[in-house]
Parts: sequence; structure tokens; C-alpha cells
Amino acid sequence: MIFSSLIFVFAFLVTTLLLYYIAPKRFRNLVLFVMSLIFYGWVEPALILVMLSSVGIAFGLGFPIAKYRETNKRKAKAFLAVSLILNLAWLLFFKYFNFFIENLRLIPFLSELKTLTQYSLPISSTPFKFLLPVGISFYTFQIMSYSIDLYRGHTQVQKSFVSFGAYVTLFPQLVAGPIVRYRDIDDMLIERHENIEDFAAGIRRFCSGLAKKIILADAAGALVSYFDASLAYEVTTLGSWLTVVFYTFQIYFDFSAYSDMAIGLGKLFGFHFLENFNYPYMSKSITEFWRRWHMSLSSWFREYLYIPLGGNRKGKLAQYRNLAIVWLATGFWHGASWNFILWGVYFLILLVVEKAFLLKLLEKAPSILSRLYALFFIAIGWLIFYYTDTAEGLRCLTGLFGAGKFTTPQISYAAIHAVPLIVVLTVGSTQFPKKLWNGFYEKTAAGKYVSVLASLLALVASMAYMVASSYSPFLYFNF
Repeated sequence: MIFSSLIFVFAFLVTTLLLYYIAPKRFRNLVLFVMSLIFYGWVEPALILVMLSSVGIAFGLGFPIAKYRETNKRKAKAFLAVSLILNLAWLLFFKYFNFFIENLRLIPFLSELKTLTQYSLPISSTPFKFLLPVGISFYTFQIMSYSIDLYRGHTQVQKSFVSFGAYVTLFPQLVAGPIVRYRDIDDMLIERHENIEDFAAGIRRFCSGLAKKIILADAAGALVSYFDASLAYEVTTLGSWLTVVFYTFQIYFDFSAYSDMAIGLGKLFGFHFLENFNYPYMSKSITEFWRRWHMSLSSWFREYLYIPLGGNRKGKLAQYRNLAIVWLATGFWHGASWNFILWGVYFLILLVVEKAFLLKLLEKAPSILSRLYALFFIAIGWLIFYYTDTAEGLRCLTGLFGAGKFTTPQISYAAIHAVPLIVVLTVGSTQFPKKLWNGFYEKTAAGKYVSVLASLLALVASMAYMVASSYSPFLYFNF
């Protein structure tokens, strides 16, 4: 089930809200737990068992971790290792098993071994077919944050299976984040204070995110498909750039829309999730971009991998090594394909160059030049991210720099008609609309009434698009 669907908005969400607010407070976590499992298992109920096994493992092993963390660090660390390994095993199996098998087949030694022995290696020429559990990368990291923070003494053991299950499965941010660390909401799991102000703010945020996804992200996505398809017939510079530009907009508006909707839905039930985006395309460097983009993932890797490795405390070479580990893991986390690993290496190189000398130059450069530099390399990064097929990616990359014609009549016609959308997307990816709106909302008596009307119009417009369009899942459902 996806947020941007009629069945979610008018059936699932309404039913969940009714059950939640009818139930006594002590049963509200149970309502969220059960309804979140229904939400998750809507397409494939069997995947609920995978999730429940992860929940049960982390919950059960949390008790010995908490018991021994002060008295026997070795035992506590052993239980922590078991918890992390068992939960990562599901992620590695479902998301990366075929990737490992396909790449093992390319190793000459293994192929020769198979022919020289009577035994057949279990390396199939066809990939195994099984459904990837949606959001497994996100909820696995959330579970790991609980186990690690428990071992470090940053949080207390959760004694209620229902409350812990509600944390892991919480449907607002279950399948595409933001990644919520357990310690950030442990108090809210015990006691939440729902109120009208938060509820209204949640509705506004949800409607805003829904419109951002349906009206803006999907419109950009349609043009990505159109211009990318045109490259298969004839490579043009304009077609290549428009493919990259519109994908750059699509992935931001799509993913940030999901985060907006997740944060808004959380407020409906008394939860306050941290922000996940801070206008990343306003960045003046790649370093700044990664402080603004998918902030929950960046902070997770920084806290649970980069800093434990030593961070920047042991000299430049050690820092670059730690960055390399983090960015290889970041690329691999996004998908079982070499383009994601290449994407991670690409940003690793840029970050190392910035830390070595470029950041100092960018700080002295005019603001417009710094922003153009960042946008250019961010866009190239999204090209690597988008194309899982290397040949197609190289075709678009060479097209950016003049391979083939500059344009065709069809591409020019489509580009002219896309100009208004480009303007809207450009302005919408800055903080200026929010500043104008907040100024109007806070300083004008009619602000609250206009906000209600604007939310209603956004919802109605989104519903109209949903009725007329086909199924359009969020991009990060794949990761």
C-alpha cells in the first residue's frame, strides 16, 4: 500500500485514526502495531513473517544486552553481534543474494572448478525469484539502532513487545524513512500527548507532501521517461540534459514528499519525527549537500559507522579510509547493482577532494559559482544513480557533452512546453516558498483559514490526479 493511493487515504488512514482515538491510551500502540502490519502485508502477507522475525530477534536479544552491558562487556558484545548478524542476514539474503551469485559466476576460478570436479557449484545462471520486502533497508537500520544504543547505554531496554513492534513497523515511516532511531522516540512510545494543533499541522504537512508527490514528482518522472526514451532512438545533448535535470527534480520531490507525508502522519498519532531534508539543492558544496539530503541516513552512518571507525580523529589518511568504508556502504545500501557502488565512489572522491583543498576555495568563491558547482556534480551523481545499465548511462553521459545532435524538433517542442514546470520545480526546491508562506501564515489573521483551504485544494487536486493516473510508487521503495 502506498500513501498516494485512494485506498490508503479514504480507507486505511480513516480506519486507523478511528480505531486509534477510540481505543484507550494503553491500547494505542497495539492499534498502531496491528494496523502497520496490515499496511505492510497488503501486497504480500508472507513478508510480515520476515519482519516479525526481525522484531522478535532484536526484542529478545535486547534483554541480555541490557543485562550484561555494565557487568560483562564481552557477553553484551556477543549478544549484540548475534542480533546485528541475524537482522542483517535477512537484508543480505533478500536484497543482495542474486547480486552475489551473479558476480560469483564471473570469477574464472569458480567456473573452472565446476568443470574440473564432479560437484556442481550452487551458482545458477538464472536469478532466484523472490519478492524484496519493501523498506527492509530502512527498518533493518532502525532495529540496529536500538540494539547498538542499548549496548552503549544510550537507552533502556523495551519490555513491551507491542511497543517495540510499533516502533519498528510504524507505517508512516516504515517503507522509505526517515530512519528513526529508537532513542529519539522511546519516550513517545511510553506516553504521547496528541493535540488539535499537532493534528492540524500533520494534515497540512501530509496534504503538502501528497501534492508534491502526485503533481510535481510524477510530472517530472513522466518527462524523465520521455526524454530517456528519446535517447534510445537518437542521442541529443538537449535530451540528455533534460533527462538528468528532470530526474534530479523527480528524486528530490518524490523522496522529500514521502518524508513530508511521514512526518505529517506521525503528528496525527502524537509522534514527532526529525526532518529528513533541508533544501539540499541550495548547497554550496557536496559536503553541505550531504548534510541536507536524507539527513537520517547520513546521521545513521556517521553515528554507527564513521565515528566508531575513528572519524577524523586519527589523521587525514585514516579519515579518508573511514570515508571510503562509509561511502561504499552507502552505495551498497541503496541497491544490489554496481551503479550504486560507483555512485558511492563518485561522491567519496568529491568529498575527499573538498576536504583536501576545495572547500577553502569554495568558501571564497561567489555564492552563485559555488551553487552551480554543487548542482552540476549532484546532477551527474543522479545520472549514475538512475542508470543501472552501464551502456545506457554512458550514452546519456556522452550526450551531455556533445555526442550526437544538439536537439531534434520533437525534443525542442517538448523542452519548450516543459519550461513552466522547470520554473515551478526550481522555485519549489528552494526555501523561498516556505518563507513567504510562513510570513503570511504567522502575520495575517486569515492565514489559518487560507491554510485550511490550501490543504483542501491540494488534497482535491491530488485526488483528481490519482483517479486519472496509473500506479506510481515512491522511488525509494526500491531501496
